[in-house]
Amino acid sequence: MADKRDYYEVLGLQKGASDDEIKKAFRKLAMKYHPDKNQGDKEAEEKFKEINEAYAVLSDPEQKSKYDQFGHAGVDPNSFAGAGFGGFGGFEDIFDMFSGAFGGGGFGGAFGGQRRSNGPRKGNDIQKSMTIDFTEAAFGCKKQIKLTKNVRCKTCDGTGAKPGTSKKTCPNCGGTGEIRTQQRTPLGTFQSVSPCPDCNGTGQINESPCTDCNGTGRVRDTVKITVNIPAGVDNDSVIPIRGQGEPGINGGPDGDLYIVLNVRPHKLFERRGQDLWLEIPISFDQAALGDEIVVPTLEEKVQYKVPAGTQPGTVFRLKGKGIKSLRSNRKGDLYVKVSLEVPTKLNGKQKKAIQAMRDAVTDECYQKKSGFLSSIKEFFS
Repeated sequence: MADKRDYYEVLGLQKGASDDEIKKAFRKLAMKYHPDKNQGDKEAEEKFKEINEAYAVLSDPEQKSKYDQFGHAGVDPNSFAGAGFGGFGGFEDIFDMFSGAFGGGGFGGAFGGQRRSNGPRKGNDIQKSMTIDFTEAAFGCKKQIKLTKNVRCKTCDGTGAKPGTSKKTCPNCGGTGEIRTQQRTPLGTFQSVSPCPDCNGTGQINESPCTDCNGTGRVRDTVKITVNIPAGVDNDSVIPIRGQGEPGINGGPDGDLYIVLNVRPHKLFERRGQDLWLEIPISFDQAALGDEIVVPTLEEKVQYKVPAGTQPGTVFRLKGKGIKSLRSNRKGDLYVKVSLEVPTKLNGKQKKAIQAMRDAVTDECYQKKSGFLSSIKEFFS
């Protein structure tokens, strides 16, 4: 945990950045360092994992609050802030640190809580992008994806040993996976710990490795996974699927799969949070005399009466016709902006009709125009 960079620094942000700033920064960096664009680049792969980890914390309000208050300790379940003070679980790391420095008999021996390097470890998390339609994001849907990843070997059930055999405890380290050496100095006896060279720190010797996975317990395979997408998701929404990442190590839990969503834009609607915006062109006579127009929503068509004298750029609100919130049943609103369309490609008869209207409708009928003309007259008088 001590080697981790500040999550805000990872995303190129200042502490206290807004949700939108966090989302935009993540999207920009994730696209830059995505494995599909940087195949074989280990440095880009590590940066991508670091970016994903930072976003997973800072995009969650509860996790972000803990991180802002306690730093990495606030989101580490093994730390004081992340685990609380129940039992001795939160103190284990500190006891292990002192036991390694003072010969193993200090705090670690007193509480019996040394952590084994070959203990169970959670598998790696995986991130995958998915593109969905605008309406799928608004109403939710189910999607099936194909994912090629490491899975637990079925032949050996993930043990890495040939069926009918089992791994043996390493005789060199006694199954701890560690070799401890002591050194006497004028300041006392110090103990150092290093991975066992015979078992590579696993604590076990595999004399008959599984031929299908070469003793790793894992193989590459393409799996089908059903993703439940809730109503109200948006660009850069992250859907966690627990246990669908890489297989765990030494009996540890499997990692998680994080689906990062991209939403295709709609031909008619623009989304702003939970609200929708729509621009509808109307003719001069509709704006001047009023009219009933058809307004599309995501679910149906509704009739709306445009009042006489409506000005270009006027915005009407249709309450509850927006997108459902992810955290409640509340829906946003639909805002309709009207724009005035001027006719083109007029024939002679149509031009005469407009000229007749111009002669009949005097400047006094146009409040803004008459006001502007009065201002000009006063200015030059």
